[in-house]
Amino acid sequence: MLSCDICGETVTSEPDMKAHLTVHMENEVICPFCKLPGINYDEMCFHIETAHFEQNISKRNFEKIDTIQYGTSYRKDNTLQSAMEVNSGIHSDGASSHPKSSTQNLPNDGTLTYGAFYLENLTESGKFLKSKGKQCELYGVKGSIYEATYSPPVCPFCGEKEKYSEDIEIHVKTKHANLLDTPLEDCDHPLYSCPMCGLICTDYHILQEHVDLHLEESSFQQGMDQCSSDRELAHQLQQEEDRQRKSEESRQEMEEFQKLQGQYGLDNSGGYKQQQIRHMEIEVNKGKMHPFEFHQRKADMMEALAIGIDDGQTKTSGITEALHRYYQNTVTDVKRVWLSTGVDHFHSALGDKGWGCGYRNFQMLLSSLLKNDAYDDCLKGMSVPCIPKIQSMIENAWKEGFDPQGASQLNNKLQGTKAWIGACEIYTLLTSLRVKCRIIDFHKSTGPLDTHPCLFEWILNYYSSEREGNSKVICTFKPPVYLQHQG
Repeated sequence: MLSCDICGETVTSEPDMKAHLTVHMENEVICPFCKLPGINYDEMCFHIETAHFEQNISKRNFEKIDTIQYGTSYRKDNTLQSAMEVNSGIHSDGASSHPKSSTQNLPNDGTLTYGAFYLENLTESGKFLKSKGKQCELYGVKGSIYEATYSPPVCPFCGEKEKYSEDIEIHVKTKHANLLDTPLEDCDHPLYSCPMCGLICTDYHILQEHVDLHLEESSFQQGMDQCSSDRELAHQLQQEEDRQRKSEESRQEMEEFQKLQGQYGLDNSGGYKQQQIRHMEIEVNKGKMHPFEFHQRKADMMEALAIGIDDGQTKTSGITEALHRYYQNTVTDVKRVWLSTGVDHFHSALGDKGWGCGYRNFQMLLSSLLKNDAYDDCLKGMSVPCIPKIQSMIENAWKEGFDPQGASQLNNKLQGTKAWIGACEIYTLLTSLRVKCRIIDFHKSTGPLDTHPCLFEWILNYYSSEREGNSKVICTFKPPVYLQHQG
């Protein structure tokens, strides 16, 4: 007699057993846990293995039996009668290695302590069947049927093929245990869990390498964070250094600009009147001037400023006449001398010391023009003005539209300041008075060691004439040259 390992039914011959197994193959397979229908046997085995693995394990733990189970469950006379519903069988190709069985009542013959038994895997079942003659033949029959029906089983994770289903089960459990997310219960070696990500490894060295990767990644991330922090700190330090440098440059530039403003009289520190009064007060404090003299000179200054005429205290007349006598009678090593027409000399006073040379030169030039009848139409009734008056006259010329560029450089203001002036401002003033003049610019040296031979040649040609004769000192009718240079 042959007994069906699936349902326990007994048949008398091997052909009947083949036909009986064919009926099992054609029947619909239903999941014993969730009653899932409509899939084939291999799909059902994979479904149970993935969806109901923990339930399957608990059943296995409960129904597991020792080798005595296999020695007492089947007797040689086949007296054991059972009906089994097998969900993963002991078939060869295409079958899963986790059979789920629900046994019926067995004969109470004392040979089996459990009311049900569970075949662990195909390997143990194969060993059991090989020890039984007829069961071994049945196993061969079933193997031949399934080999003709199913293709070799394939790993659902990596695609590796195995000859038997139990080999696929062992492969999945050992190679892809972390994918099943269930620890291996029946492994011979211990399992190791990663303390950082929970990955289960079967080898301690693999786990160590895995943890080292975590540590290297963490160290690398910390290094990146530190590098990023260092870059930010360096960027902040660089920005702070740039701000300090720019601030220092701005401060130095402002200081230099203020020095230039002070040097050229654009620092709003007062003009001629303020400087004159301040210097007289210093003279009084030093005992060089009596208080009475201070008040007298202050009153005279205020009167002169009110009428706009120079008080004449710095004026020296007869300069050209004195030079003519000196070169004609005293100097012997000079071949020829050219003198302009008569001119008065004006030197600086306490009120314009350090910045009034341009204004004083204009006073000298104007003193010569006032003595020349050719300029009576332009300068008729005019007197030599004081410095504040000259400043006012230049500002009026600017307002009339003369030299807008020069006006903007001096902020369109001269009165009440100690601003330096030069040939351009005198040209603007004389032009506004309808006096014909021109500017000759010798902007660079024309000889060795920063000398100006071209300048002296131009001046010589300016004063020379064809009617000079053989006289050593030549007095011309040319007005003096207004000569200003840097500094």
